[in-house]
Amino acid sequence: MSQLPYSEKVMDHFSNPRNVGEIPDASGVGTVGNPVCGDVMKMFLKIENNIIVDVKFKTFGCGAAVATSSMVTEMVKGKSIDEALKISNKAVAEALGGLPPIKMHCSVLAEEALRSALKDYFTRQGKPIPFEDKGHEHHGEKCL
Repeated sequence: MSQLPYSEKVMDHFSNPRNVGEIPDASGVGTVGNPVCGDVMKMFLKIENNIIVDVKFKTFGCGAAVATSSMVTEMVKGKSIDEALKISNKAVAEALGGLPPIKMHCSVLAEEALRSALKDYFTRQGKPIPFEDKGHEHHGEKCL
């Protein structure tokens, strides 16, 4: 069985994921999933004065799915909503030192979980959603 070329950062975030759990009084909660490979991410945001003061996640999936969830929480904690909206799946993958091409969809899920939680926040606040909801496109990648 061949090993996927994961970076040390991916392995670290998989072995020691940051910000795992739930926020009971979350400002926004988002869930995204990929029925083809079974990855499901749930993200919880606590937002005060337009700043993400806390973020937690629960992910069911492969190592790359856990690592990308962990990394995106680290990237948004303490950031403004506008800064969080600028985080792309490519930025998540780069922060992890890269992902194998077959695992890039995990970084897409992490970005979508963040956006889903932000969308929920704006909906709860009765505010217009300041970004386009792209939805998840799956390109037939297989989770290994």
